[in-house]
Amino acid sequence: MPAQISVTVAGSERSVEAGTTAGALFDGDRAVVVARVDGELRDLSHPLDGGERVEPVTVDSEDGLAVLRHSTAHVLAQAVQQTFPEARLGIGPPVRDGFFYDFDTAEPFTPEDLKRLEKVMQRIINSGQTFHRREVSDDDARTELAEEPYKLELIGLKGGSAEDAAEGAGAEVGGSQLTIYDNRDRDGQTVWSDLCRGPHLPDTRIIGNAFKLMRSAAAYWRGSEKNPQLQRVYGTAWPSKAELKAYLDRLAEAERRDHRRLGTELDLYSFPEELGAGLPVFHPRGGVIKRVMEDYSRQRHLEEGFEYVGTPHVAREALFHTSGHLPYYEDTMFPPMTEDEQRYFLKAMNCPMHNLIYRSRQRSYRDLPLRLFEFGHVYRYEKSGVVHGLTRVRGLEMDDSHSYVTREQAPAEIKHLLTFVLSLLREFGLEDFYLELSTRDESSDKQAKFIGSDEDWAVATETLAQVAAESGLDLVPDPGGAAYYGPKISVQARDAIGRTWQMSTIQYDFNQPERFGLEYQAADGSRQRPVMIHSAKFGSIERFLGVLVEHYAGAFPPWLAPVQVVAIPVADPFNDYLEEVAGRLRAEGVRVEVDTSDDRFPKKIRTAQKQKVPFMLIAGEEDRSAGAVSFRYRDGSQRNGVPVGEAVQQVVTAVRDRVQV
Repeated sequence: MPAQISVTVAGSERSVEAGTTAGALFDGDRAVVVARVDGELRDLSHPLDGGERVEPVTVDSEDGLAVLRHSTAHVLAQAVQQTFPEARLGIGPPVRDGFFYDFDTAEPFTPEDLKRLEKVMQRIINSGQTFHRREVSDDDARTELAEEPYKLELIGLKGGSAEDAAEGAGAEVGGSQLTIYDNRDRDGQTVWSDLCRGPHLPDTRIIGNAFKLMRSAAAYWRGSEKNPQLQRVYGTAWPSKAELKAYLDRLAEAERRDHRRLGTELDLYSFPEELGAGLPVFHPRGGVIKRVMEDYSRQRHLEEGFEYVGTPHVAREALFHTSGHLPYYEDTMFPPMTEDEQRYFLKAMNCPMHNLIYRSRQRSYRDLPLRLFEFGHVYRYEKSGVVHGLTRVRGLEMDDSHSYVTREQAPAEIKHLLTFVLSLLREFGLEDFYLELSTRDESSDKQAKFIGSDEDWAVATETLAQVAAESGLDLVPDPGGAAYYGPKISVQARDAIGRTWQMSTIQYDFNQPERFGLEYQAADGSRQRPVMIHSAKFGSIERFLGVLVEHYAGAFPPWLAPVQVVAIPVADPFNDYLEEVAGRLRAEGVRVEVDTSDDRFPKKIRTAQKQKVPFMLIAGEEDRSAGAVSFRYRDGSQRNGVPVGEAVQQVVTAVRDRVQV
């Protein structure tokens, strides 16, 4: 009688034969694509020793989707080497909503190449190849992969630091044991192999036909301009054709809302090449929105007890050594300037200068909380490959605040800041949130990146976690995502089409007060160290504006719209009448224009609609005689014969009450 072992399957203990595979526990359910064995993802072919806890992972789960996409990336790589035998392999991990794979090829891929590769992939998928994992030594892997120079380099990155060394490397060599996956045909013959950590699908047929190659682009090996430029192919894969179609529809909607295109169409901002990448300029209409945002934020900060300050754009190198930002952030700061044998940096953050303001005189416990705030311009040398419109720039304006509090005051201050942040985001039309708690990486090889005692980190992390839990919002862990000086909460907001954006942040900092020697006199006369709470409500004006453009698809609510009303005369004789109406609106603070251009009346209507103006006021002889206007809304509906006073009041009320139209 075969030996029996005991395993726990989905919470229930079962007795099975020794050597049973994880997949055998799920009765051939093809929705189950991998198993979670004692917390780790494993192939369904993984043999069980006894005592394990085994959970099924279905293809439509987050982990299951990642495995589906990773397996599809392998099929892509196999198709590329079948079609272009000279191609050398880079890295091919799953990513959000899809996957990519990097290749060293003689020529860039064309759109026709991608279509051709899709057909080859479909043949591989239909052939029912199976994925087989085998462990190899470092030396054996080097021998087997002698013709793959990039894979050979990855072998030297093996282990927990792989992901830091190259994007996606953890999917290939992130573990302590190297493994190679063989793709075998139905006769059991290996037809293709790849260095990979896994796990993978049982066979390619599970991929089906719900995949698509999206595009290709140049990408430097390991993200460095000093390395060879590879060709990165992006793709996506889903459990069904319906889900693939829904995803492609979402992409089309996202393209329609792209803030870079809308910024040009609505004449809001531009990105002149003469200035350099990531340095936008705001046109008058974009400047209106930016000013409204700033005015609102400034007033709200004052109401919440903050004091407005101002700091310069540059500072001596020593300041950033004191704060601890050098050498941690030097790679993301612009190169220094030298003057009078001193090195100066464009600031990438405002907090060191706020610390100098705090330290400028003695402080008492009666002064705390001390809340400082500014619209600080900072500069970050983002790599050219990640600069993206307004959402990833090199020059940005932050509504940056720092609260100096006693340790006892810290929980209440964080709660105060979180309440403030959420109310501000809601005013701008964002309503769907969850929180992310970024903590330090506890692995031994990463802790050197974070300064401060274990006790301080524990207190700071627990304080943020407690306040986040009390908010009632979902809290998602982000291990390793903390700043070097302390943990943070970030507010993740979903926009009108369900995409998630990181918005506001709240960071607990016990390190900078120590480094700057900040103190306050306590009630008992002793000198104590304050805690510093960083907070950015918009994050940056630029990024927040880019998100709002996409959230509203450029159709801003009246209070934010750069032009709130366009007055359109049916013919030139009614220009003066509408100028008088516009004057009454301007007297109420409404942003209004009168279209006196030479365009014909229908084109003026179309122009206002394309500019997504909330209200159009139209007048002809009948309106003028009645002291009225025809009220046309952005959705195309219209009310005729509205008395001018009523029309003015309707616009004023919509702006004042922040009505969505």
